[in-house]
Amino acid sequence: MLPIAPFRPRLIDALKGYDSAHFAKDFAAGLTVAVVALPLAMAFAIASGLKPEAGLFTAIIAGFLISALGGSRVQIGGPAGAFIVIVYGIVERYGVGNLIIATALSGVLLFLMGLFKLGTLVRFIPISVIIGFTNGIAVLIALSQVKDFLGLSIPKMPGDFFGILGALWGHLHTLNPWALGVALVSLAVIIGWQRWLPALGPKVQFSGKLGSVPGSIVALVLATLVVGVFKLPVETIGSKFGGIPAALPAFTLPNFSWESARFLLMPTITLALLGAIESLLCARVADGMIGDRHDPNQELMAQGVANFVTPFFGGMPATGTIARTVTNIKSGASTPVAGMVHALALLVVILVAAPLAGSIPLACLAAILMFVAWNMGEWREFARLKSYRLPYRVTLLAVFFLTVVFDLTVAVEFGIFAACITFIYRISSLSRSERLTAADHPALAAAGGRVQAWRLYGALFFGATKLVEEIEDHLPPHTLVLDLKNVIYVDSTGAEALENLVHTCRQQGVRLIVSGLMNQPLDIARRTGLLTQLTQNSADDVQPDVAHAIDAALAGLPAAPEGDEQMAYSGA
Repeated sequence: MLPIAPFRPRLIDALKGYDSAHFAKDFAAGLTVAVVALPLAMAFAIASGLKPEAGLFTAIIAGFLISALGGSRVQIGGPAGAFIVIVYGIVERYGVGNLIIATALSGVLLFLMGLFKLGTLVRFIPISVIIGFTNGIAVLIALSQVKDFLGLSIPKMPGDFFGILGALWGHLHTLNPWALGVALVSLAVIIGWQRWLPALGPKVQFSGKLGSVPGSIVALVLATLVVGVFKLPVETIGSKFGGIPAALPAFTLPNFSWESARFLLMPTITLALLGAIESLLCARVADGMIGDRHDPNQELMAQGVANFVTPFFGGMPATGTIARTVTNIKSGASTPVAGMVHALALLVVILVAAPLAGSIPLACLAAILMFVAWNMGEWREFARLKSYRLPYRVTLLAVFFLTVVFDLTVAVEFGIFAACITFIYRISSLSRSERLTAADHPALAAAGGRVQAWRLYGALFFGATKLVEEIEDHLPPHTLVLDLKNVIYVDSTGAEALENLVHTCRQQGVRLIVSGLMNQPLDIARRTGLLTQLTQNSADDVQPDVAHAIDAALAGLPAAPEGDEQMAYSGA
């Protein structure tokens, strides 16, 4: 039987006992989140090399599907800053058509990950890898916005780090002071509104209500009004993209070819893994805030459906978004209905107010993304690196460097590889062997050195087989007792090392008695045939504990010569 997860959206359970009071809270929260999502969705799309409506379509379609089908009560889905670097690279190298294919294929992978209960495996990615590539993505997002922040005239931005730096430096003379002014004022408004307004408290009338309005919306409205009223020479969504269509796009199929699809394997896997990591981390943050527990497998299946459907309607990759989810929770949301309301509210905005979006200055959107990038990064972790061990520091800094300079895929691959090597080394160093003496078991004194007893600790896997090999190189004259009571895990390589020990003992005429086989070690001993080999000569060669094993070893000893007995007595 395959371990297939049931498809049961959290919405089904959330609607039990649902009433008008719950709907009122969810409706208000959904509208608030829609206000936050509006500028972010457009900014993420533009930064990814797409038209602004791609972000809005994603927030509407994927946001609705993720809330309706997801495994979290309050998570909000949509376009995310983490995808900017990946999407921009795919669009630049392979075109928008192949982005649609890669996004849809990543949706299939996400659904299969959830269906086969792989949601918990994402938690095994080390925190050093997550922090490294998150901070790296934040740097790349900020770097990608320098062009619009300064108002530089660059026909096409490169996708690589050094190319971006070269293009910015080469076109620095085209700086637009009006665009820079709009960006700086917008950034100041966002920071001031989010951080300083709540501190004013009772000093300012209606400060509490004003604080609930996102600073990005305030900056967006003010920047749009100033640029429109004073006719400032600043690039806008209308001047660059021709505005936003006041309707959802029709279903479209891209031109598919196996020749191009084979190049999309790694981008597809990267989109799927990044979407899984972002959504499940976001869901865990939400669980901590509302005291709930999400279903990771259902969440991945919902993400898969959303990412499979959305690109065929002009969208981009989607995942769970922390900023919008936190806003949703703080606004009083308690069920997935709030996320569905947020998507429908954005749909109404497109249908009614799309022409107004053409006047939004790109410099303001760049300022919003600069603020998002700063909040996205875990910058304090760099200052705390000195308190961690060298492997953690090397992994985090290497992943950060590779993300910024080379590629996110390479960075994550290296980070996971480095973490695996570090883990193997640490586990192998914790595994150890200990020779038992007469002080531990007085009965050994009567053996006259003809019996050795060893106890193994930890995991006997491919990184710790040297423990068995060292015992194999120094076998006793007559009987070897091996206590595995404190061995918690044995892999196939460890089982093979024990089989080699059995073979060597037989060749040298040494009796091998094993004790303490339990749980997983006992199971693999049965499945590999090791247990049969151990009991081939006598069933007494497998004992429940080391005391019985030593008694069995002593019982099988031949009588020692008189000189040996005297030596054994003197040694005792």
